[in-house]
Amino acid sequence: MNITEYMGENGHEQLVICVDKEAGLRAIIAIHDTTLGPALGPPRMEPFASDEEAILHALRFSQAQTYKYALAGLAFGGGRTIVIGDPVKEKSEALVRSLGRFVESLSGRFIITGGGGGFSEADTELLQRETSHIIGLPAALDGSGEPAIFTGYGIFLGMKACAREVFGSDSLRDRTVAIQGFGRVGSALAKNLKGEGVQITVSDIMAEAVDYAHKEFDAEIVDPDAIYDVECDIFSPCACPEVLNSKTIPRLKCKIVAGSANNQLQDEEKHSQELQQRGILHAPEYVISAGGVINMTSEIGGYKLEVARSKILNIPQTLENIFSIAKSEGVTTTRAADKLAEYRIQQARKVKHSDS
Repeated sequence: MNITEYMGENGHEQLVICVDKEAGLRAIIAIHDTTLGPALGPPRMEPFASDEEAILHALRFSQAQTYKYALAGLAFGGGRTIVIGDPVKEKSEALVRSLGRFVESLSGRFIITGGGGGFSEADTELLQRETSHIIGLPAALDGSGEPAIFTGYGIFLGMKACAREVFGSDSLRDRTVAIQGFGRVGSALAKNLKGEGVQITVSDIMAEAVDYAHKEFDAEIVDPDAIYDVECDIFSPCACPEVLNSKTIPRLKCKIVAGSANNQLQDEEKHSQELQQRGILHAPEYVISAGGVINMTSEIGGYKLEVARSKILNIPQTLENIFSIAKSEGVTTTRAADKLAEYRIQQARKVKHSDS
């Protein structure tokens, strides 16, 4: 991959490589587009197979975040931090604090969020010691608390919008939802679905996760690979990226795909078309999963729960706008979401230029 060529073609502004040999830190900070405001994004620590793979993930994710914030009405650009390594074996206080110092060195151009894959509340507190450019703090530090609760709530509301589009009613009662991945977001989503009378099927690679799903939600449990073959109304990928591809899409037995997993489509254009051709409505993940970051950004100026919830309630309307554009222009919902986000960013860019 030609990194600078890729960045130019996709509107990326900056890629920062962070190395601290003594702390054992190898990290990447990707900044996509700061038209709407400073780049904002969560960290993730994972033992990527190569630096190129980690960089591509960071670039793709940061671009999706720009679109997510534009469609959620947030004044931020997309960003992403990747730490290369095993969080169980290699993460340390020195590594986390070193990352915080790199974030601080960007002088507010990039804001890191608390949480993220491989990072705990304790890590968020360590990051805060080294940088003031952080949101998504634990409730104990007067922050917004666990974002997954609000991500799950937003997905639930988005599912209701999808149901209205496909079935003519936003009621999910007696509908069936297959959740792939029962971590913090998957379980938060399940709590909302349980209250609506939804039948749930779950897969996860962690035994304790599926045990919890079965005991707490009376969920049917299937093996991770079998989740694609479950007959359901809604398939909800809430775990790994690129799970929707030419091998898995033909196996789906659902009418709707709606979940939080990042970069769900292995090839965005090709696989969004494959879903459309099979008559499956796809809710773009960067739209439906915005609840968590909406809650985080409500910390600014003093956290107010009611403000966060009022903004999350806009997710269904945004999805309905996307569905309308997709139908009227004969494009996929993924392309319609991109077009709407790009339009909002372009309008903001015009305002910026007229003021300068």
